Amino acid sequence: MVFTSFVFLAFMVVFWPPYRLLRGRAQKLWLVAGSLCFYGWFEWRYVGLLLASAGVDFVAGRMIERSGALGRRLWLALSVVTNLGVLFAYKYSAWFFTEINALLPHLGVDGAYSVPNVLLPVGLSFYTFQSMSTTIDVYRGERPAAQSWLDYLGFIAFFPQLVAGPIERSGALLPQLEAGPQPTALRSHSGAWLVLFGFWKKLYVADNLGAIVAPVFDAKEASADFGLVLLAMWAFSLQIYCDFSGYTDIARGVARLLGFELSLNFNQPFFATSPRDLWRRWHISLSQWLRDYLYIPLGGSRHGKLRTAWALGMTMLLGGLWHGASYTFVVWGAYHGLALILDRAIRGERASEPQSWWGQALAAALMFQVTAYGFLWFRANSAGSAWALSQTLLSPLFGAAVAPSEAAMVAFSQIAVIAGPLVVFELVMRRFGLEPWLRLPALLQAPLAAVLFLSSVVLGASFGRAFIYFQF
Repeated sequence: MVFTSFVFLAFMVVFWPPYRLLRGRAQKLWLVAGSLCFYGWFEWRYVGLLLASAGVDFVAGRMIERSGALGRRLWLALSVVTNLGVLFAYKYSAWFFTEINALLPHLGVDGAYSVPNVLLPVGLSFYTFQSMSTTIDVYRGERPAAQSWLDYLGFIAFFPQLVAGPIERSGALLPQLEAGPQPTALRSHSGAWLVLFGFWKKLYVADNLGAIVAPVFDAKEASADFGLVLLAMWAFSLQIYCDFSGYTDIARGVARLLGFELSLNFNQPFFATSPRDLWRRWHISLSQWLRDYLYIPLGGSRHGKLRTAWALGMTMLLGGLWHGASYTFVVWGAYHGLALILDRAIRGERASEPQSWWGQALAAALMFQVTAYGFLWFRANSAGSAWALSQTLLSPLFGAAVAPSEAAMVAFSQIAVIAGPLVVFELVMRRFGLEPWLRLPALLQAPLAAVLFLSSVVLGASFGRAFIYFQF
């Protein structure tokens, strides 16, 4: 069920009145039932997988608190193996056996393994990471185990953030669910604005930019037009930002309307001035998850420069692989890992960001190019396609003409019209905070809301188009 669809609107019309009328346990039951129906709309057969994953971790957390040292390790192992096993089976097994089959003839082995044909459950990577982290936190003694199965299931299945995050920690969202919703007029007002802004970013900006990006990245042969490829790379960077952060805005807004607060997942990432700064701003919940459950356990920042570099590289490599079973994601992760390693090697462990406005602007412009090139690999349909597009970008170094073509000029004008208002919003938010509309007088809020709504409905590309991160 996609937020920007009429089906979701119908769902909310049915879900909302009983939710507002019910109290206590009945309200929690209705929230869980609604969340499972929301998820089941994508593929009802995978509701059982969600329940099983949550059930294993709920029991494992309770048993860790009651067991001795050996028992605690065994229950933790059960949780980790189960979650990673599910991820492998549904997300990576087909890729794994395909690669094994390609390798066998070179080893002189006849025959091949049967390649599984499974449908990837929507949001699998998000809810398995969220559920598994609760068990790890209990094992570390950082959080008590959930005592109520209903509350825990509500935490895992909470429909606003179920399929694309933020990846919530049990210490942040679970206590809210246990206590019950805390609706206020200000929370509802700000939530409605977040929903509207998220719709605008998805429908008007992201989906319209997608129409410019797709012909370049999905072409059978890589374009030799330097300007067009460069613009498509920039456009996709803005598209994926508005698509993903737009989903997060809607998720956080709907959660506020329900009386809950979700974590901030994006903090103006294209103002980042270094690789470290980028990952403090982009997909914050995943960055923190990788830091706490991979980078630190691997010895990051604690055992010398070489160990830190190795931990950074492995963390980002696995972070890339988390996005999907493809060499393009592996390269994307390794690329960002290398950028982080070089940043630390050149600027030191505790380097500060530029303080002057021109220094920040220059560093942010450079960092945007670094980020955008990584997104070229992220978007490409294959490693071969990514490399061919990279050759086009490198062609001016070998004497190729860089005069803008007619197609590039048209693409530039389209991007300017679509993304220009976004740039204005981003600059205003940098100056006045991430929700500047709340500072406006009511008489000015209404026309701004009308402009966002009408541009989404009238000028938006389409309703019901899936969000990019649903595939992860």
